[in-house]
Amino acid sequence: MKILHTVEQYSPSVGGMQEVVKQLSERLVELGHEVTVVTSYRSDRKFTELNGVKIESFKVGGNAVRGYEGEIDEIKRYQSFLVNSDFDIITSFAAQQWATDLLLPLMDQISAKKVFVPTGFSGLYNPQYKYYFSQMGRWMKQYDLDVFLSNDYRDINFARDNGVDKLLVIPNGASSEEFLGETDFDFRKELEIDRDDFLVLLVGSHTGEKGHKEVIEIFSQANLERSTLVIIANTYRITCYLECRVRSIIHNLLHQNKILIKTLDRKKTVVAYKKSDLFLFPSNIECSPLVLFEAMASRLPFLTTDVGNSKEIIEWSQGGLLLPTRKDSRGYSYAQINESADLLKKLHGDKELREKLAESGFKSWQEKFTWEKIAKNYEEQYKKLLGIL
Repeated sequence: MKILHTVEQYSPSVGGMQEVVKQLSERLVELGHEVTVVTSYRSDRKFTELNGVKIESFKVGGNAVRGYEGEIDEIKRYQSFLVNSDFDIITSFAAQQWATDLLLPLMDQISAKKVFVPTGFSGLYNPQYKYYFSQMGRWMKQYDLDVFLSNDYRDINFARDNGVDKLLVIPNGASSEEFLGETDFDFRKELEIDRDDFLVLLVGSHTGEKGHKEVIEIFSQANLERSTLVIIANTYRITCYLECRVRSIIHNLLHQNKILIKTLDRKKTVVAYKKSDLFLFPSNIECSPLVLFEAMASRLPFLTTDVGNSKEIIEWSQGGLLLPTRKDSRGYSYAQINESADLLKKLHGDKELREKLAESGFKSWQEKFTWEKIAKNYEEQYKKLLGIL
């Protein structure tokens, strides 16, 4: 099959959506298919092919609501590429971004089978997107298949409410090669963390919405003895990074335990998962948090806000617990600090429960949530659409 995946950002950009599309694309290549990824141009991307996946870059940004960034000729070049291509399958990953939004008006002109993976509809309750989502039900019906990461979240519930019937749930996952592989990096030594410290981890970019403020407040309030909180994050918004730095410095001056703010490459981040004692994830907005599957693959128990389909992931895996959470009118989630700190202290003091959660999550991941299994599921669905299975 000739497959096109469209996504706003791709390697060397780092993030959850980038990782999902990278894993699926590379594994579909390994299964014998020709895969191309359309994505935003980056000056630091010095390659047009990565691990067998061809990359087509366009100097375009923005979306249908905020407006598009880039020259009109470049926008037209992208739309011409879609219409005149000979792909068998075109899959749009995520709404509210240019690579999907510029495809939507062209549905009738594209001969390929079309698949949509909405990934959450983060702007569904935003008044600015009212007209956009008034059209979304019609657009979703024009796709040959709509794939969701959860069976109970705002995007799939929106689809059902709007009479979209070509629905399928395929969850996120984590890589066996990464998380079952050997490691030669001494994470605690490198970061000067005491071997006996209880290590709490959060992985999530400095977006201002990954719960960094809350995780620092929860950790400070819990005041665990002989413990370290490590936040591993790429700098997406400089204000978030600076606020985290200031909060960590203040905490470290006032407490005996410590908070570290780090940017690490992927291999070292995987080691961080494996060497930690607990994953603490009070994120504000998600669709299906990839990091929870990665924690499961690391035998790492987790605490998470009721965000995205985290509650569903807990039901699937029994690998973690929900933090006490409140939600606002936009659907954003916020950990209740005092109650969350109490839960953190409880889990810190219950090694038996942590081990039970860790083993349950790991077993569930191995059985259902490896990228190998998920990529084969996508392959099967693509073949069904083409009538070759």
